Amino acid sequence: FSSNASKARQATSRKKLIDKLSVDEIPVSSRKFPYVDFKPERPCGDVILEVHGLSKTIDGTPLLKNIDLTLHNGDKIAFIGHNDLAKTTLFDLLMGEEQPDKGTLRWGITIKPAYLPKENSAYFDTKLNLVEWILQYAPPDEGEQFARGWLGRMLFSGDEALKKANVLSGGEKVRCMLARIMFSGANVLVLDEPTNHLDLEAIMALNEGLVRFPEVVLFASHDYELVRTVANRIVEITPHGIIDRMMTLDEYAADERVQAQRREWGLTPLAV
Repeated sequence: FSSNASKARQATSRKKLIDKLSVDEIPVSSRKFPYVDFKPERPCGDVILEVHGLSKTIDGTPLLKNIDLTLHNGDKIAFIGHNDLAKTTLFDLLMGEEQPDKGTLRWGITIKPAYLPKENSAYFDTKLNLVEWILQYAPPDEGEQFARGWLGRMLFSGDEALKKANVLSGGEKVRCMLARIMFSGANVLVLDEPTNHLDLEAIMALNEGLVRFPEVVLFASHDYELVRTVANRIVEITPHGIIDRMMTLDEYAADERVQAQRREWGLTPLAV
């Protein structure tokens, strides 16, 4: 990463913008940033997630090999590596969307996970408007005011809140998915490429929201700055297994033991 001067300049530029961003100070009438703030209903207990020997092959291609993971309070784990399908498959396994070929996983009893999948089209294959779309995931005693409040945070105000869900752009879909996650009260966020389709303002707001979130985050992203500023633990998924380190991305890229392991396995240059 250090040799990529363009990425470094981009990251530094965005960090300066993020440092200046305080959404609460922006008047609602002129707000251009969505308001992203994840509030868990309760903190995670001691047991969050235990994964043992997880393996998965799809269409003859081994994607995950004998994965062992134990999550801890405060973990914000970036899953990195060249194979995007491997990362997506791991998230699908964790959320019960797929079944492993072998191995086990167990969520703790205090855990309430929320998932932002990379592919979200199925959620919007409906003629519901956005108020109706939000209400199908809301507590049963909530109504239009609740839905409009959350949609307003995501920059859908007035008639925008009556848009049909099936005509949304990619970025609008992600903002709706983020609203759904925010009012869910989840204490573990599982996010697969959450910045896909978002504009810079939305990415900055999401970045800040994840930094502030007090519980556990599992995510994959090609956004270098998001990984660099959010993650405190790096898990690199490789064809040989995983490399798991309690450190930031910059520390991981510079760590001699990590580099020795990567050389031993004959891995190509690091990629988020």
